[in-house]
Amino acid sequence: MSAGAALPRRTSRASTVVLVVLICWAALAVTIAVVPGISAGSGGAVLLAAVVLGLLGAVVRPAAAVLLTHLGWAGVVGGWLLGQALLVYLALSVTPGLQVTGFWTAFWASWVYAGLVSAGLWAVTAGQPAMVVRHLLRVNRRARRAATTSDVPGVVFVQIDGLSAPLARWALASGALPTVTRWLRSGSHTLVEWHARLPATTPASQAGLLHGASAEVPAFRWYEKESGRLVVTNRPRDSALVESRLSDGRGLLADGGVSVSNVFSGDAPTSVLTMSTIGQRGAAGRPARYLAVYLLDPFGLTRSLFLTAAEIVQELRQARRQRLRRVRPRTARTASYVLLRGLTNALLRHLNLSIIAEHVMRGAPAVYCDFVDYDEIAHHAGPTRPEALAALEGIDDVLATLEAVASAAPRPYRFVIVSDHGQSQGATFAQRHGTTLEELVRGLSSGVVPTVAAGRDDEHAGRVRVLKDELVPGPARPAPAPVPPRPAIVVTASGNLGLVYLADHPGRAGMEEIEERHPRLLAGLVAHPGIGWVMVRSDRLGPVVLGRAGRRLLRDDRVEGEDPLAGFGPAAAADLRRHDQLRHTGDIVVNSAYDPVTQEVAAFEDLIGCHGGLGGWQDRPLLIHPRAWPVDGELNGADAVHAQLVRWLERFGERSGPQP
Repeated sequence: MSAGAALPRRTSRASTVVLVVLICWAALAVTIAVVPGISAGSGGAVLLAAVVLGLLGAVVRPAAAVLLTHLGWAGVVGGWLLGQALLVYLALSVTPGLQVTGFWTAFWASWVYAGLVSAGLWAVTAGQPAMVVRHLLRVNRRARRAATTSDVPGVVFVQIDGLSAPLARWALASGALPTVTRWLRSGSHTLVEWHARLPATTPASQAGLLHGASAEVPAFRWYEKESGRLVVTNRPRDSALVESRLSDGRGLLADGGVSVSNVFSGDAPTSVLTMSTIGQRGAAGRPARYLAVYLLDPFGLTRSLFLTAAEIVQELRQARRQRLRRVRPRTARTASYVLLRGLTNALLRHLNLSIIAEHVMRGAPAVYCDFVDYDEIAHHAGPTRPEALAALEGIDDVLATLEAVASAAPRPYRFVIVSDHGQSQGATFAQRHGTTLEELVRGLSSGVVPTVAAGRDDEHAGRVRVLKDELVPGPARPAPAPVPPRPAIVVTASGNLGLVYLADHPGRAGMEEIEERHPRLLAGLVAHPGIGWVMVRSDRLGPVVLGRAGRRLLRDDRVEGEDPLAGFGPAAAADLRRHDQLRHTGDIVVNSAYDPVTQEVAAFEDLIGCHGGLGGWQDRPLLIHPRAWPVDGELNGADAVHAQLVRWLERFGERSGPQP
């Protein structure tokens, strides 16, 4: 680079430093004016104290992050609460012309000062992603210097959770994804659609994308008769159990990769904020260190806190707007969801960004991160609603930032964007029919009370559980969960897919057994206007799909009467044939009705946008990849996409081929 080209960058950095110093000066002056017990002789003394405070922070914080990590989570949280106060107290004490009465005066002053600095930085840096890029490059400069330079490309896999290919194309045309649009228009990348086989859920798709073993996951929630255990994949204990079944040690990220905020690790040696590895230490990535650095970084943390608060305010405004305009369908957006949205769409997003940036600057061969922003809002507001599309803009900003950071990395990086499923919209089953699937099954069964899992574990509540467990970890190997008494019938829901188990019947209960024990159950489900089809396994006929005016025999692919799968897509029969063979699938598999005109389904959970079953765009995710990387075959299912990603890593990255 020529000296003339370097000058604007140096000038920009100098102006940034001056701007930050002025903000800190003004913030410290206001703090001294409003907090009793602190006095200043002159404005020059305040300026000097602001400079001293900045220098102390630059020198002390990196070492403090390392030290506090070794002290455990009490040290990390204590450092976050007291670290800035110690720096303020020291800076005020050593600066001539300033007086402070004691440490606790400095403690309260530090929070006032931090808030004012955050507000000032927010005001002057809003809409300036270059400031974020410069910050990430600065805090990771040591990692960059220590990294080994390589010409072999690394790969950053960004999963946009819940984004369907049709909606992505609409978002590209609307301008919601300018970075992705630039990649596609330039010819560097191309977009293809792939088919998410039943069930279209994040755990099933990530089991396939990261491990090539989606058959181990029959739904988001399911019941295992052998152990009497209800498995919910957003519980760390359950996700760890499932990964132990599907991992062969050669997952997508096995060769030095990094897993960030996923359900499963892909066998990554470094795994951070990943559901299945919570509680594991050592090779799992020492999450305490990442959060320590993040909590002690005034720019990153305070920026995220302000964005979190802004996201909460935005959610309250958008929910009120839906109510006033009488938008239908809609669901109650509870206080817990409001907080959850703020955490996942701001704090977690920027924490993920900082972790990815660090590993890119370290030269990691592959990084895979799941961004749940869009999926979370789409569940509660609807996948096509303006607030959901606005979440895509935030993820696109992350891509632009990572692209800029990667340009300074020790190796070239290629970006691959993948979604795990789409979403389909519609009023819930309970809103339409005044009853839940559990209540319907209870009313049709022969005097037994079923147990239901639907709606008791919100999908993204698991993300908050991960953060909580990272901050306040339990035992490294938690005790097994107690097994509750075995019920007669268990009903679980995953979007508009329901699984019904005769829990007291060993093995898979056949259609004949179900009709004998509960004569009204199958006929009542099929006749209900909110049910699209029901699948059971007959001892004579094999898997059978039942509809109100006909049935489809999947073994022979023969239709009697009207086809109950008409309108559910050309892959419906093949998907159900496969799903019938999965371990732990329900004795009865239920799918909601689907309106091909409005393309609406009805979730068995309290969700306006849902996925898990058949109908609409939920089984139509996307893959955006470098145009120079060819797709070798049909991308039918997450396992096929996994195989393609592995082949790309073997051809263009550092992944070794199959072991002899």
